[in-house]
Amino acid sequence: MADIPPLQIRRLETSDAALYRDIRLEALERNPEAFASTFERENAQPLSWFEAVVGRADIFGAFLDGALVGIAGYAAQDGSKQAHKGLLWGMYVRVAARNLDLGKRLVAAVLDHAHGRVEMVQLTVVNENKAACRLYGAMGFVEYGFEKRALKQDGRYFDEVLMVKFLDEDLS
Repeated sequence: MADIPPLQIRRLETSDAALYRDIRLEALERNPEAFASTFERENAQPLSWFEAVVGRADIFGAFLDGALVGIAGYAAQDGSKQAHKGLLWGMYVRVAARNLDLGKRLVAAVLDHAHGRVEMVQLTVVNENKAACRLYGAMGFVEYGFEKRALKQDGRYFDEVLMVKFLDEDLS
């Protein structure tokens, strides 16, 4: 039996779809205000749907002692006029694994993956999620906009902060 490293960040594969499904549903259930999708919508999907998502997307996972404890997605924009932009999406770290710098490691993995592919990475974050706002700021993202009432959950509106990191500014 091979030794399992205590912490590993890697891109998920289709064989990780069941693990991804579990953590994604947990994220949607625990923090419904933070995501555009809903627990009800994704819980109704078969495992093959999650396999397809993992197969076509760049989703990074943080594995702690072999367990998937954090995720972050990356997508490049479509079309020649927007192909210079990437998107960080679906970020979530399980409660028991927070305060271990896994969020920073996941964002760093997405940014490393984006380098050479796009010129900037954008994201949106619910304004009330101050910990995530601080994390993204510490990773070099800057606010460029604010969307009032961006999401509506159970009759309550949530504003989103729009953030960007210009990757060419990292080159010195």
